[in-house]
Amino acid sequence: MQINQNLEQIQQKINQSCARANRSVSDVHIVAVTKSVSIERTEEALLSGLKHLGENRPEEMLSKQEAISIPANWHYIGSLQTRKVKQVINNINVLHSLDRMSLAEEIQKRASNVIDCFVQVNVSAEDSKHGIEPEDVEAFIESLKDYDKIRVIGLMTMAPNTVDEYVIRQVFKSLKTLQMKISEKNYKHAPCSELSMGMSNDYEIAVEEGATYVRIGTALVGEESEDLT
Repeated sequence: MQINQNLEQIQQKINQSCARANRSVSDVHIVAVTKSVSIERTEEALLSGLKHLGENRPEEMLSKQEAISIPANWHYIGSLQTRKVKQVINNINVLHSLDRMSLAEEIQKRASNVIDCFVQVNVSAEDSKHGIEPEDVEAFIESLKDYDKIRVIGLMTMAPNTVDEYVIRQVFKSLKTLQMKISEKNYKHAPCSELSMGMSNDYEIAVEEGATYVRIGTALVGEESEDLT
């Protein structure tokens, strides 16, 4: 697996997207989604210069952390079950899927440090997707003001699985508009300056629409379950 070559191609496309949107390339961070790929391939991603890893299974993430000595920022990118918070929350740098009060309460109870969180928003209103409804996001974030172990650094969403670029772009535009609205509130507990959106099939559009974190798996590290250890 030549992750270096994949990364070079992806970075070139991100650079082009930034140029089209008149953005600084340094504002866009790649999260290598290493869920279900081997420890060796995860190490290869880090050795290629990537600093952010995305996982969504607690046991797999913890086993990789135990095996890998290369420094990394660990992002939990999947829906986090409340009962698994105690396994995960003090072993990650960023949570991308804060989507309900019961989860916030458990984080507050279990976290030993302030956790940087993205609030997950179901912009596309698909039943198959997790996330808070856009019209409920502001009230949800306001309700977190007394949770001193949670810092809302931004919003996260997933676009529909479609080839219709217009539909994808509208979802990302909507999240950017909402992020700016929250940011302007100047909440101490929720700077909300970041946007986690865009995956292997739509990260270029996401960058054009303001993504600061793109979560790239297949295009970067290959298919899930390949060479899994």
